[in-house]
Amino acid sequence: MPRKPILRASSVRACVRSSFQAVPYRKSGTGASRVGIARFCHETPLTTTARGRTVTTHDPLTEVDMAHRNFKVLDSDIHIIEPPDLWQRYIDPAFKDRAPIGLTEDAGDLRLAHDGKPWGRLAVNADRSVRRQGRNYALNQERWRPFAERGWTAKVQLEAMDIEGIDVAVVYPSRGLFALTINDMDPPLAAAVAHAYNDWLYEFCQENPERLIGAGMISPFAVEDAVAETRRCVRQLGFRGLFLRPNEVNGRNWHDPYYEPLWAELEELEVPLGFHEGSGSQLRQVGEQFGANTLLKHVYSHPVEQMLAVGSFCAGGILERHPRLRVAFLEGNCSWVPFLLWRMDEHWEWIGDVYARDLTMAPSEYFKRQCFVSVECDEEPVKHVIDAIGDDRIVFSTDFPHGDSKFPRAVESFLQLPISDESKRKILWDNCAAYYGLPA
Repeated sequence: MPRKPILRASSVRACVRSSFQAVPYRKSGTGASRVGIARFCHETPLTTTARGRTVTTHDPLTEVDMAHRNFKVLDSDIHIIEPPDLWQRYIDPAFKDRAPIGLTEDAGDLRLAHDGKPWGRLAVNADRSVRRQGRNYALNQERWRPFAERGWTAKVQLEAMDIEGIDVAVVYPSRGLFALTINDMDPPLAAAVAHAYNDWLYEFCQENPERLIGAGMISPFAVEDAVAETRRCVRQLGFRGLFLRPNEVNGRNWHDPYYEPLWAELEELEVPLGFHEGSGSQLRQVGEQFGANTLLKHVYSHPVEQMLAVGSFCAGGILERHPRLRVAFLEGNCSWVPFLLWRMDEHWEWIGDVYARDLTMAPSEYFKRQCFVSVECDEEPVKHVIDAIGDDRIVFSTDFPHGDSKFPRAVESFLQLPISDESKRKILWDNCAAYYGLPA
């Protein structure tokens, strides 16, 4: 099958934006038109950030759009909304009666269930009355409805990438982030859930494999299953990365010897591993002490779970034993990195001769040699991260289409951060390409 050519997304976006005023919003009984999606994105203002900074635009073509033409954009962590019946259609028939199904009460419903019970998320996080509160819920219903009405297909995904200005994206799940988050999950069932998702993802990416790149799901419940699925994802499906959640599974830290075969396989295949968190898991998780308070739970779960995983890899000896393994910590901010690396180094100097005898250099050196971390599009403290560790280990992501995404102006927002154009170029493309093993 011939590969489809890549048309620079910044050029597509410029054309789409310049045509907004001339074409009315059209909506049929069966779904919104492509113009409807574009028009909605045009009419949706970028909300003021928590730090009071708002991205300003000037139609038909913004100053930032003009600057955007100078940068290629590789999204290290874009999301898809999987069809609710994915596992009913793709899972091994032997597990079909035990597989989860997606709920579809509204445009952004990411929940899974089985036999009427929440799957993978705490019941409080699946409660409809809580989910429907607040202005963010109403905004996202309107923001995502045109996409949902067209079924979140690969074509819709590519159109959204064009509107945002993304040339290439590495695809991560939404519902699938909670598919393997049940304590003591039956290993064969967990392996079947991952296998089914990866089969579906492969088909999804075939719409344009030059622009949609898969990151495969692997099960942490049996290391031999994770190794086997890693091989299949790389050798048969052509995926450029694998992912796990950072949460502790079955009482094991990631530097437990149990996982050594997986790290060795990833290193041998020269394929990277991304850690991606999701708040409200049934696994043990930082923030669970806050109960139903999603604000506090979400504030802490994403960055702190990633920090714990960084500890296992950089101070727990994994990267000492596997010097060619590449690891990324996605969607948990990057501003904590200088502090954590400083603190790990301090403790290594203090008591490393007792608790980290295998390390041959400071934990921060392993991070700077083998790790990557994603920056939020409006994360102004990134300038301090660059001052501390340089700009070679930071990657860009939009988090489309989740509730805290800045779509359709994530790239615009990033381009206004107070960092150099050279750093922007590295973060938007070069570093992510190095992480996933793609051409610079």
